[in-house]
Amino acid sequence: MVSEWLSLLLFLTSALLYAWKAGRHKLWFIAVLSLLGIYIVLNASLLASNYFTGEGINDAVIYTITSSLSGAGLQKYVLPAAGLILILSLLFAFLAWVLRLRKRHDYSPLYSMLALILALASIKTTPAYQQVTALIKSQTNNGDSDFYSHYRVPAKTLRGERLNLVYIYAESLERTYFDQDAFPDLAPELNKIKDQALDFSHTEQLPGTEYTIAGMVASQCGIPLFAPFDGNASSSLSSFYPQNICLGDILKSSGYQNYFYQGSSLSFAGKDLFLSSHGFDHLYGFSELKNAVKDEKYRNDWGWYDDTVLEQVFDKYVELAQKEQPFSLFALTVDTHHPDGFISRGCQRNSYAFEGKENKSFAAVACSQEHIARLIEKIRATPWFKNTLIVVSSDHLAMNNTAWKSLNQHDRHDLFFMLRGDNDGNGRVLNVKRNTMDNGATVLDALGGDNFIGLGRSSLSSTSLSTSYLNIKEKINEWKPDVIKLWNFPKNISDYTVDTAKNTFSFSGAHFKLPLLLSVMPNRIEPKLDAWLATPLKQQLAGFSANEKFVWIDRCFKIGSVWDDALALNSGLCVANGTLNAQPTILPVRPGISLGKIAFPTGGEQSDDRYQHSLARLRIADIDLKYSSDTILFNLPGMPQQVQKISGLSHPEAWGRWSDANLQPDVNIQYSEPLPAAFTLTMTARAWGNNSQHPVTINVGNWQQQVAFTGQDTTLTLRVNNPTRARSIIITPSQPTGSSEGTMDGFAARKLGIGLVSLRVTAQP
Repeated sequence: MVSEWLSLLLFLTSALLYAWKAGRHKLWFIAVLSLLGIYIVLNASLLASNYFTGEGINDAVIYTITSSLSGAGLQKYVLPAAGLILILSLLFAFLAWVLRLRKRHDYSPLYSMLALILALASIKTTPAYQQVTALIKSQTNNGDSDFYSHYRVPAKTLRGERLNLVYIYAESLERTYFDQDAFPDLAPELNKIKDQALDFSHTEQLPGTEYTIAGMVASQCGIPLFAPFDGNASSSLSSFYPQNICLGDILKSSGYQNYFYQGSSLSFAGKDLFLSSHGFDHLYGFSELKNAVKDEKYRNDWGWYDDTVLEQVFDKYVELAQKEQPFSLFALTVDTHHPDGFISRGCQRNSYAFEGKENKSFAAVACSQEHIARLIEKIRATPWFKNTLIVVSSDHLAMNNTAWKSLNQHDRHDLFFMLRGDNDGNGRVLNVKRNTMDNGATVLDALGGDNFIGLGRSSLSSTSLSTSYLNIKEKINEWKPDVIKLWNFPKNISDYTVDTAKNTFSFSGAHFKLPLLLSVMPNRIEPKLDAWLATPLKQQLAGFSANEKFVWIDRCFKIGSVWDDALALNSGLCVANGTLNAQPTILPVRPGISLGKIAFPTGGEQSDDRYQHSLARLRIADIDLKYSSDTILFNLPGMPQQVQKISGLSHPEAWGRWSDANLQPDVNIQYSEPLPAAFTLTMTARAWGNNSQHPVTINVGNWQQQVAFTGQDTTLTLRVNNPTRARSIIITPSQPTGSSEGTMDGFAARKLGIGLVSLRVTAQP
């Protein structure tokens, strides 16, 4: 708190000193405004991060924004984000006005320098700067050499009887909620079951385990989730921690069929990549369960409600148990997700009053725990329970929700308890100090395997590192570079393989998904990803220094738009390598499997002019690209030179683009110059759903005609009379239909009508 107030005081003093004493000078003004602007951005980032995590800028923030956000339930954050952007804009405008408040034109170098120093000091003392620098240091230090004396690799097979496993990750459902004195009658159903189970009451959360995918990795692999600070490549890799042996790997090697269920999109934060890389062959998320749910309209911001998902889990349990083959069935709930959770219609406990007021987060806890308890009781009632181990655990501690203030008044621990069918009802509390990395090792031990996984130790027969080290959190951060090395990122590149069918790029034993950008430095390669909401690769490349080596694998038209206009219409893959201050080597990739070699040019013409030209071209957004063609190719970004604007279309796909009535009811193609008085219009298109064989209206000025398309690509040629020389072609589908096809999160975010593949205007003589 002292640091925050000191930082704010320095910020205000710098601004006022410059405004009243420094006078007018353009360079000093830009320098002081920039530093004070950095202060504002840092603290805004801290505020936004704290809104999600409650712990400021940590690894959870870095991982999530550099990984795929596809499937994230972002709806509840749209208004806060818009508000933050608006406030930032107003603050910058106000700050610039304050700094230029005084009208005197002479300036004082002394006061200007003092204002600059105070601005730097305000940045240095702000907690946001301290958190960011701590993250950077933890990524770049040399690590502690004793990491491998603690990191242990388990055997890949189980011994003795193979119990079936049901493992429930309860979103943010920490053990603190089960404190009857603090929160009476909040979770009575699950509390009763917990009291009959083996309950580990002192499970702490360590760095790198504090968000869902990190909690899953910690519990199954016994390591925290640490990834490269700048440009985490997990969602671009074809495997996740490829060197590690995790719980799923051991179960699969022991003959188990591994299943995973959740209501949200599997792709969010790379959960599908992690699970499929470590023994899970059967994954069910929002899209995979769509045909199985009873009501497709019954869903929340993230996906299906917990009652829907856990019903599917029980049905799968019965189906698998009847086969009398060992299986594991993992499930992840979502209804207790911050900021305030979701209340499903299948629960009886749909409200909870705390301190005289209704609290939505507590209500979501009361509701979700009821569903988990109901699932467990249903399993206990089956004849197969005697051969089953049930595990219930938090994925992580609750983040900044509406119960946050109340939770922080107590000692907080994660939930972890086990219920064995062959020892049902013999409840016991183990108060041994442990952490969530011990969860997988404890389950493995209970199933007849080793009592260790990675840094995790079984709480049944071993000692947790949380007990061995009083400073375990500091120790984990010291080991961060060693953990990052487990990703096995290559350090050099020469020979490579491109597989266009699998859409992968492989070199030095690593396999990456495309598109991909590599920063190639001495003894280090840093992958850059192109995930949803991440900065486009072109803009990331624009941040490279003039002589920084790169390898860029992407669609040829994207690479060609920067360096080679001849590739502007090529939708295939190309590999480019070189530096931005020289002409790079660009090679098109043949369909199928292609082999190649990266050899960076030596010598050649390098210049600052080439560098500036490359930067200017890279900074052009895809939507603003122009290419030379008499045909609009809708699978390409941008448009031909003669087209001024296209509206009413969704994003480009491999075949073309759909009309989207949520944007506007028609597709409007506006040309820069008037269209010919008479021309031939040739268009290839397809219809979506109910629009098949229904009329699509085409207008050019006073000319109008209705045509029809099927679900297959069809080419039509029309003669158009345009005596008024109108400049626009307007295409209106008759029955736009809501669809989740091709959307990022699986929700019906578009209303599709007609899919345009190509369109050409040919003047009649």
